[in-house]
Amino acid sequence: MNRRTFLLSTGTAMLLQAAPSDRIHVGIIGSGGRGQLLMKVFMSDPAVLITAVADVYEPNLEAGLSLAKGGAKAYRQYKELLADKAIDAVIIATPEHWHARMLQDAIAAGKDVYVEKPLCHTADEGVALMDAVRNSKSIVQVGMQRRSYDLYQKARDIHAAGALGNVRLVRSWWINNSLNQQPATTLEGPLDWEQWQGPAPRHPLDPNRFRNWRAYTDYAGGIVADQGAHIYDSIHLIRGVGFPSAVTASGGRVHMPKVDTPETVVVIAEYPEDFLGVFTINYAGMRYPTRLDQLNQFDGDQARMDVGRESVAVYTQAKPELPVDTATGSFSAATEAHVRNFLDCVRTRSQPNGTVEKGFHAALVVHMANVSLKQGRRVRWNSEARRVEV
Repeated sequence: MNRRTFLLSTGTAMLLQAAPSDRIHVGIIGSGGRGQLLMKVFMSDPAVLITAVADVYEPNLEAGLSLAKGGAKAYRQYKELLADKAIDAVIIATPEHWHARMLQDAIAAGKDVYVEKPLCHTADEGVALMDAVRNSKSIVQVGMQRRSYDLYQKARDIHAAGALGNVRLVRSWWINNSLNQQPATTLEGPLDWEQWQGPAPRHPLDPNRFRNWRAYTDYAGGIVADQGAHIYDSIHLIRGVGFPSAVTASGGRVHMPKVDTPETVVVIAEYPEDFLGVFTINYAGMRYPTRLDQLNQFDGDQARMDVGRESVAVYTQAKPELPVDTATGSFSAATEAHVRNFLDCVRTRSQPNGTVEKGFHAALVVHMANVSLKQGRRVRWNSEARRVEV
């Protein structure tokens, strides 16, 4: 085969994979660890081209450009990326405190958006985002991958079929350990610290704030929000509910140096559908294998259903020691299915599995939990006024 024949045959194969009219040009804002993982999943679709990468930290920017395999344009200002009319959709994989503003700007620019969870940093942001998406033509998927995970969909169907009876309590836990993590003291390259802080309060450059932003209230809701958004979204999916009516939380002391959010928190969410969702997170416990580090138990009056990362099991009153209905799954496939659902909706203009409203339902619970921790009392959600009341 000569060079011309090889090029022609290769080009034909590429066209068969995805005709130019079917290609989806994607830009990513925030090409850190999670962003790079999402890039790989997006690029597994032959119709997707990553054509733009935006980041304020040079090592992340370079890593994202390298992963895009050439041809992607570098941006150090995300609004310049959004101004590129050739981009169809964007991935937002930045720290939490940037989600709402970037999503608003992306919608205003007419882009479809895949945004990481938690959707927002405050309740007011969530209300504004629901209104903005409702008044736009954008497809927006919040990165709560359990909604596209066949194992969790099976758990939803088991509950919906009535196999558990009345479920008035869901007990969930997530155990890990972050206490051995040493504060970050250096950066591997240039960082635009002023731009990274964005809408947050100003502080001198601190590598630990950059590296461990999830543990600072200026940028996130702590580990209870970071992991709790996943847990409460899965409860909402399986139980078939949305907004809570009230939330109460208690937290332990902060043991990690420099940060201001606790590693151990218990949250009780009350729902108008007459049940409680109790979530315990303890990042000062022992380390489990990832597949075993969390569990949701749906306590029905006829049966209990245990839902973990990679397993579902139903235990009946007649035989509480032996499961009668079991299933397993691969948790890594959940993100793949969620991205696939988003891309399908970009093509068909249908509603994705993780809508902004559903994303706000979960983010609101953990936001209210942090308000409860701060105020030391039970807080309510006023559904008519759409605001948190202390």
